[in-house]
Amino acid sequence: MEQDYLKKGKLEETARKLEQQIEQEPDNPVLYINYGNLISAVHEYEKAIAFFEKALQLDPEAGTAWYSMGIALYELERYPEAAHCFQQALHKGIQEGDVYFMLGMCYVQNNEQRRALPHFLRATELDSNDVESLFQYGLCLAQMERVNEAVDVFQRVTAKNPKHADAFYNLGVGYVYFDKPQEALEAFNQALSIQPDHYLAANGKKNVENLLN
Repeated sequence: MEQDYLKKGKLEETARKLEQQIEQEPDNPVLYINYGNLISAVHEYEKAIAFFEKALQLDPEAGTAWYSMGIALYELERYPEAAHCFQQALHKGIQEGDVYFMLGMCYVQNNEQRRALPHFLRATELDSNDVESLFQYGLCLAQMERVNEAVDVFQRVTAKNPKHADAFYNLGVGYVYFDKPQEALEAFNQALSIQPDHYLAANGKKNVENLLN
């Protein structure tokens, strides 16, 4: 509880400093972006968006403002608007894996896996250690019924992160699809050893055991 008060105090102090700076430099877009990011961190997304919009009025080329506004809109589940912001961030030069990942997630939320796919792939190209983008890439492939490719991707995910329970679960589902019950059972067991309350893996294991018996 004391830590919460300390955090809150630090946040309020930072907010006051930024407000003073904005008074002194009302035409500095970076200050509005920083203030928006600050209040986004405490989930005041609607208020944050107003600050990002102000920053973009001052500098329409501010890619970081577009990106931050995209994050706020995504958290508000306004996915098409968020996707537009991430696209703008890319156009303004923010060519980073996080932007491609978030754009992909917007399309996933709208059940547009085909559109999401190249963005997750690009994120993994920019950062070979980006396991979450690789995992989402695999999920898109699976949902598009490109199961053979998806299994290969989930194997790569588990090689990079042996504690990724969801990747092991989806690997198990892929093995079931290809009628490899023993491999599927091993994958489901791996998922459960990492996350014992993984309901889907437990259900998958039960179904495979019934099949084997």
